[in-house]
Amino acid sequence: MRKLTVDVISALFVLLWVYAALSKITDFDKFKVQLGQSPLLTAFATWVAWIIPTVEILLAVLLAIPRTRLPALYASFSLMVMFTAYIVAITQFSEYIPCSCGGILQHMSWNAHLVFNLLFVGLALTAIILFLNPGIKHNTATIKT
Repeated sequence: MRKLTVDVISALFVLLWVYAALSKITDFDKFKVQLGQSPLLTAFATWVAWIIPTVEILLAVLLAIPRTRLPALYASFSLMVMFTAYIVAITQFSEYIPCSCGGILQHMSWNAHLVFNLLFVGLALTAIILFLNPGIKHNTATIKT
C-alpha cells in the first residue's frame, strides 16, 4: 500500500509538471511577459521563463524513473515550497499581482492557488516519508561517486 501511495503521488506530480510546462511553452511569450511584470522577477524574467518549464519537464521524467524518483520527489517538494513562498511574498508585499501560471491554474484565486500548492507540498512530503520507510521495497540503484 505504501509503494502504491508513492507511485500515485509521483504520477500526480508527473501530470502536474507536464501540464504546467506545456501550458507555459504553448503560450511562451505571454508567460515571459507575465514574469517580467512580477515585481520580484523582473530582472530575471527571460532566464526564469526558460528555466521553470525545463525543470518541470526534467522532474516529470525523473519521477517516472524508479531509480531517480526519490531525488525527484525532493526536488518537487523544494520547487513547490518555492512556488508557495513566491505566492505568499507576492500577495503580502506587492500591490500588482500577475499570475504567470498556465492552463487552468491561472483561473484560480490566489487563496485557492495557495491551498493547491500546500496540498502538493504535503503530497511530496508524504511520498518522501513513505519512500524512506524501510518497509517499502523500491527499484533503486545506489549511486557510486
